[in-house]
Amino acid sequence: MKRVQRLRWTAFALGATAFVLAFFHRLAPGAIAGELQHAFATSSASLGLLAATYFYIYFAMQVPSGILADTLGPRKLFTAGALVAGAGSVLFGLASDFGLALFGRFLVGLGVSVAFISVLKLNAAWFSERRFATMTGLLMFICNMGGLLSAVPLAWVAAHGAWRSAFVGAGVLSVLLAVLTWLFLRDNPRQLGLPSMQQLEGKPEYPPVQENWRVALATVLANPRTWPGFVMQLGMAGSYLCWGGLWAIPYLQEVHGMERQLAAWHVSFMILGLATCSLAVGALSDRVGRRTPLMRQLGCIYVLCWLPWLWGGQLPVAVSLGLFALTGASFSAITLVWSCAKEVNPPAFSGMSTSVVNTGGFLGPALLQPLVGLALDLSSLGAKHDLGDWRLGLAVLFAFALLGWLSTFMIAETHCRNIYQEPI
Repeated sequence: MKRVQRLRWTAFALGATAFVLAFFHRLAPGAIAGELQHAFATSSASLGLLAATYFYIYFAMQVPSGILADTLGPRKLFTAGALVAGAGSVLFGLASDFGLALFGRFLVGLGVSVAFISVLKLNAAWFSERRFATMTGLLMFICNMGGLLSAVPLAWVAAHGAWRSAFVGAGVLSVLLAVLTWLFLRDNPRQLGLPSMQQLEGKPEYPPVQENWRVALATVLANPRTWPGFVMQLGMAGSYLCWGGLWAIPYLQEVHGMERQLAAWHVSFMILGLATCSLAVGALSDRVGRRTPLMRQLGCIYVLCWLPWLWGGQLPVAVSLGLFALTGASFSAITLVWSCAKEVNPPAFSGMSTSVVNTGGFLGPALLQPLVGLALDLSSLGAKHDLGDWRLGLAVLFAFALLGWLSTFMIAETHCRNIYQEPI
């Protein structure tokens, strides 16, 4: 059992590190939006396209990632993904024109798109079912701490003219991670001749998915309990990632006259709020044996947090920082959606079920980032954006956030156990 304990944390650490790099790339354009527009002479819509390219390929790869996680296993996926992401990050950092930067961003999105689903697959294989939400919360905590690198630190690096070096360095780290993953990561205890979690807990063994992955995917897609989580991700994660990953810092600079460093601190507070509460929400849900009450209560607060930005009035810095922190804290409701996805589908299909739901979280920003940029360009006609220009884009984000929260009332309560066999 001691060996299982050591190896499970090795698997978790390597997987979490891959996801830390994914979070860095996900949110980085917001901190260097000005540098990107200057370096590649882009409009707001083109900047939105550059940022959203990551989400286009990430969205497209979620279901394939789930299939590959259930068939090939996380080890092979992590290794290949880290190599591709490393190459893309280096290319992005060295890009001389918009086309090369776009392709580099595409490769980064392709490489990191396999990370999250693979970590969830590892958690399902190496940890008890009753600890799944706790481990997911811990993962979100660690990764959002890493995501802080894409806010104030990256803004500071950009202010000193070295943003390109940061992406080259991130690419080198990805390649190193690929080597460590291949050497030390294993998909499950059975690969090392150890008993599985089901065997240790005296539960039935779930066979791995092999040639029947099409049937498995069809089972997940045909399950009506799968889709409310997808819509929650589409609305809540879509609005959050679009805001924190690109448009929050420009909004604070143009509407509230903030310096970039102070605006970046607001995004950092939002990430801190999410990281801290993700850890608590997952553990609390596992402890009380309920999923949906926390999702609904926190989701309501998240929606309300958008109203002050739609209003646009000046707020004391302490209040605006607190509002960003509350936005991130309430968004932690999303932490439980992957647990619900796994618990309403066959246990052997955990990769596919979580990937289908996760697709919504990346379709959202893929649509919203360029859409908000287009709204800004059309309303301002190329001039500096004022509050009126921003309100149209923020109204779209608010509508998506509201949609995501309303969908939580359609998510089935699982009581922290698999209910696939139970009638709807």
